[in-house]
Amino acid sequence: MLRPSTPIRLLDLAAEHAALQPALDAAVREVLAEAAFIQGPAVGQFAAELGHHLGGAHVVPCANGTDALTLALLSLNLPAGAEVIVPAFTYVATLEAAALLGLRPVLADVRPDTFNLDPAAVAAALTPRTGAIIAVHLFGQCADLEVLGTLANAHGVDLVEDNAQALGATFQFASGKIAHAGAVGAVGTTSFFPSKNLGALGDGGALFTRDPARAALLQQLANHGQSQKYHHQRIGLNSRLDTLQAALLRVKLRQLPANTAARQAVAARYDGALGDVSGLQIPARDARSSHVFHQYTVQVEGPGRRDALREYLHQCGVPTAVYYPVPAHQQPAYAYLGYQAGQFPVAERLCETVLSLPMHPLLTAAQVAYVGEVMGFYLANN
Repeated sequence: MLRPSTPIRLLDLAAEHAALQPALDAAVREVLAEAAFIQGPAVGQFAAELGHHLGGAHVVPCANGTDALTLALLSLNLPAGAEVIVPAFTYVATLEAAALLGLRPVLADVRPDTFNLDPAAVAAALTPRTGAIIAVHLFGQCADLEVLGTLANAHGVDLVEDNAQALGATFQFASGKIAHAGAVGAVGTTSFFPSKNLGALGDGGALFTRDPARAALLQQLANHGQSQKYHHQRIGLNSRLDTLQAALLRVKLRQLPANTAARQAVAARYDGALGDVSGLQIPARDARSSHVFHQYTVQVEGPGRRDALREYLHQCGVPTAVYYPVPAHQQPAYAYLGYQAGQFPVAERLCETVLSLPMHPLLTAAQVAYVGEVMGFYLANN
């Protein structure tokens, strides 16, 4: 197993940005010349361009993905203590936004194949106090928007889409309709954290909706609840996407389709290299959803084997990550919810078995082949 001459990186933002350097530099110069650093022209331009990319959705930029979730829930005007169903296997921000607003996160287990919300678990968690369901489109493909949307409509609750990891993915309904992830429920959210498929060079986020009235409300909530300057109709947040970040994101948005295709090609190479490796499950695909591969996450079977494999890969020059090592209900901050170990067996097992491999548009075929050889060798001999 000859290690590739170019180091393998979990993601390679420096190399991705180097290819865009002239355009990025020009965007910075334009913002500096205009000196409109807050709510400058690039913010509205980026919102319009991203909305077009998402099939005509209204886009409301904000400061980060967690603010986007908070604003989404604020826009639903839920009563204090209302329940918000969230996946048991997710980043903590999904729960955090609800908890900070005085709402109660209610966990539901996820599917063992796609890692997304299990609609049967959601159905079991619904009560008269449920106000919203947050569907997280984890690792790059859509949750079951068909069934989750039907459940939400039948019970008169709102569906919120946490689309921080699946921007650009689509979902095909039984009717044949194809919709963009994040633009199906009452409101969708995303993050432009630098590691995302569409990442800023700092922080940022946005909300999506097809309802112009909700878009206007979200815009107001993100700007101190103002209807006009110094006239505050609601309690809101100060949550703005910087003009500079919007200008840089405009450059990177133009590359998103090509980068998505490159990620999908890398994933296909991983499939070929790892599909027959014993003791390993490659990512499952929901046939109704495209997959934009924010992460390429495998499952390593057997107690303790994931961590041992991870250490071996590190020694061989292959970086990896674990998203997520501790399920939400076992985080000390959320002990007050009263959940116990064993209540969400799929999420708990995933936390012990998932392993995310290097994934970015510039991974070469040789690098992917090397990762496959190293993993296959270790798992065949340990």
